[in-house]
Amino acid sequence: MTKSPQQQQHDDDYNVFRHSLLRYAGYANEVGESFRYQFPRFVAPSYVVAFGYCIADAAHSGYNAYHHQQNKSHRMQHTARATMDTLVWQSLASVALPGMTINLIVKASRQAVQRTAKLPVFATTWLPTVIGLGAIPFIVHPIDRGVDYVMDETLRSWWKPKGNDDMSDEHEPTKK
Repeated sequence: MTKSPQQQQHDDDYNVFRHSLLRYAGYANEVGESFRYQFPRFVAPSYVVAFGYCIADAAHSGYNAYHHQQNKSHRMQHTARATMDTLVWQSLASVALPGMTINLIVKASRQAVQRTAKLPVFATTWLPTVIGLGAIPFIVHPIDRGVDYVMDETLRSWWKPKGNDDMSDEHEPTKK
């Protein structure tokens, strides 16, 4: 069966790390940080899941870059650049910065709740976790934009190809 141009474009644009439920694996460490005080043994595994997501996405980006680069003389350079761009971006925007941010939010709210008199034990135990989980949707986009800006001004400008050598396909990292 022949695919229509629209179906082929959809297939070409589809990224399992961006367009499926798998993208939520990138949030694993934020959830782990939110539950740090209730279930500390789950924090390290949550980072394993999140870094696994980053590595898999970087490998996927490299694979796509390799197979979509028409200029064979630049294929390896283009592949390496796409892979590293995704790995650095995901490591910063999906793991390191959100993990630190949620950790600080939960820690600060835990200290504030503990200093508040007359709260039941249940509230002092679970309120910081709920605040951490509730903060996740609000921190994602500002962190993504900040990492994009920093990478555009540093790494991406440093390894940008010179001239028109058919490597100018800008690689956009897979965002969670």
